[in-house]
Amino acid sequence: MFGIVRPCSHRLTEGLKTEWMAHLCGLCLALRSDHGQFSRIVTNYDGLIVSVLTEAQAERSTGWRRTAGPCPLRGMRTAPVAKGEGARLAAAVSLVLASAKVRDHVADGDGVLRRRPVALAARRIAGGWDRAGARTGAELGFDTAVLVDAVDRQTGIEALAGPGTSLLTVTEPTETATAAAFAHTAVLAGRPGNMAPLAEAGRLFGRLAHLLDAVEDQGTDTASGAWNPLTATGTSRAEARRLADDALHGIRLALRDAEFTDDKLAHVLLAHELRTSVDRAFGTSSCAHQGQASAQGGNPYGGQGGNPYGSNNPYGGGNPYGDQGGGNPYGGGNPGGPRGPRDLGPNPSHEPPPPPKPRGFWAGCAVAIGLCCTCKLCCAKEYEGPWSRKKREGCCRDCDCDCCDCGCDC
Repeated sequence: MFGIVRPCSHRLTEGLKTEWMAHLCGLCLALRSDHGQFSRIVTNYDGLIVSVLTEAQAERSTGWRRTAGPCPLRGMRTAPVAKGEGARLAAAVSLVLASAKVRDHVADGDGVLRRRPVALAARRIAGGWDRAGARTGAELGFDTAVLVDAVDRQTGIEALAGPGTSLLTVTEPTETATAAAFAHTAVLAGRPGNMAPLAEAGRLFGRLAHLLDAVEDQGTDTASGAWNPLTATGTSRAEARRLADDALHGIRLALRDAEFTDDKLAHVLLAHELRTSVDRAFGTSSCAHQGQASAQGGNPYGGQGGNPYGSNNPYGGGNPYGDQGGGNPYGGGNPGGPRGPRDLGPNPSHEPPPPPKPRGFWAGCAVAIGLCCTCKLCCAKEYEGPWSRKKREGCCRDCDCDCCDCGCDC
């Protein structure tokens, strides 16, 4: 399960949580119904926003939900799930973009995809997803060629990008693809007047998705020598944060210009959860259970002028390695003082371990199946992403912290 919009269940009311799960399960089941069981592995958090937007604009009717049977990801419980054209459009977009991701891994020779037989099999799967997405898109009046073209252009743009290249030049193909998908939700919902503002919201959402992916992967990409937009263009994290904040503001303005029947969930996801996604990617917390750093001006040590060894130093004094009796856990004025150095184990410098290497495509698929069968994708407080190996949060996990309701009028 991947995507930048991963709402913490405690931040959603029970009603919105039920709605969100209905769209997530609806996307998964639309993939299964139209394209077979294996296609369900491309289910992602961001794809369901297409379904959410379609339903948010449409006139209310009794045909938007159906009761799905028991599923391991829901603890073998039945549940109401979204159905209809919005879920099918989300499925088509997810298939085409997942196909592009597989081809990208094949081109880079990631993991087991370096082996020719495995690479050939992966290409066949990706080709099948392309055709399936195009078929469903055509039934809905959506030409997925705009997505394929955007993905194909991305490779050439990255090859030419270098220091001084605008980061927005690199994010443009992603922006174009998401703009087309968002705009088509207005067509499906019968609100052609919403096409322009939703295209703008989609364009900025695509920019954010690309930016946050680059920020989160920069350390891993540097360690592995992989291409990264920020590193390649020489863009600082401060500039990336400025672009992200501008995109957040632009999405809110675009949503104000669109007409909705019921936009509560769309507003929470695109106006508030996106802000949380940006804070998470840049290491600033906006949620009580993720620490109090943002409440202290970004300084996790409190108001000591950025000094972790200020007056609240648990070792006493301003320096943990100060004079005798200053609380130095090593004894003496420094770790290698009169008593000599202690055995600090295999990592005396206390440097963080290098990030784990991403898994190959098939190994990731095996881990993803295991996560599904053990319900960790839903219920675990934290688990390791099957492909990226990044820390993820279960979409339905319990949370015992207190966060106030939004209550905003934006």
